[in-house]
Amino acid sequence: MMELVFLALGSNLADPLQQVDIALLALGRLPQTSLVVCSSYYRSRPMGPKNQPDYLNAVVVLKTALAPEELLAHTQLIELKQGRDRQKPRFGPRTLDLDILLFGNRMIVTSRLTVPHYDMHNREFMLYPLEEIAPNLRFPDGTLLVNLLRNIARNGLIFWDKTHRVRYW
Repeated sequence: MMELVFLALGSNLADPLQQVDIALLALGRLPQTSLVVCSSYYRSRPMGPKNQPDYLNAVVVLKTALAPEELLAHTQLIELKQGRDRQKPRFGPRTLDLDILLFGNRMIVTSRLTVPHYDMHNREFMLYPLEEIAPNLRFPDGTLLVNLLRNIARNGLIFWDKTHRVRYW
């Protein structure tokens, strides 16, 4: 059975635009998976240490028949192939970060994966791109995305540039 999955992408090292574009190609090649839509690209301030570059962020929708942990393994392999160093500080700079935000209507808590993403409701760089591609989204607990957005500031979030707007595959 195919499920809709929302993933967040982020990068602030080694040409973030290229990192995210390459990640999109890799996501589109995953087995039993198709890329449906990608939000515009956004520029956000770093969450952690402020002495790092701004991030490029986006959210994509995939249709997949992969199990959640299988998808996680694939996304972590993509990160690794693009130079992700998991030994760096948690909120430090990175070449690529791929986070599973939502997996259908599932609520998942394992030692490796928590879905919905544990802190998505506090992250403007996840919620605003999500709104762009799924404005009427309802989370598994019944919360409406529009209600979460009422309580979160943009915190300097802007479009990366005008050439990277919503794309459908």
